[in-house]
Amino acid sequence: MLIFRLFWEFFKTGLFAIGGGLATLPFLYDMQAATGWFTLDDISNMIAISESTPGPMGINMATYTGFTSMGVLGGIAAVAGLVTPSIIIIIIVSNILEKFKTNKYVQYCMYGLRAASVGLISVAGLRVAEAAFLRTQLFAETGSLTDLFNIKAFIFGVVLYVVYKKTGKHPIIYILASGVIGVILSL
Repeated sequence: MLIFRLFWEFFKTGLFAIGGGLATLPFLYDMQAATGWFTLDDISNMIAISESTPGPMGINMATYTGFTSMGVLGGIAAVAGLVTPSIIIIIIVSNILEKFKTNKYVQYCMYGLRAASVGLISVAGLRVAEAAFLRTQLFAETGSLTDLFNIKAFIFGVVLYVVYKKTGKHPIIYILASGVIGVILSL
């Protein structure tokens, strides 16, 4: 039954996660709370791995979740669940848009969907930043404000952002450098 549940959970995610891979994150947080298949730290690892490997982020996260829950068949079931709604919806929407692309209500709908995508991606980005920059569990244990913030990660994130904005080099350079720097900072 787990294989069907994996398919169903990712089918629902694929049906409503408008905006791509980062938009799946709120659904993964809900899935984590409902199923316990992975921890919040696992989500951070999923993001890191998904951003560092080829392919769409949502697909990579579904594969990761399915594989860690049930092996290869779980990975296949999760990915199939995630992409099935997209295939169905894109076929339907492309036919409708072709016929009604100049209709003002269709254009208004697309405007609203773009806004929804930005909102979902923003929430996902803030949750990732929270996981990377805040150590709430350590703070709860010690009560020390200095334990709440992961200063090294924050400084590294800001420096990486500034360097990327100034140089615009290919993202793989930053991914590889970040892995090396992460090892160095952990020493």
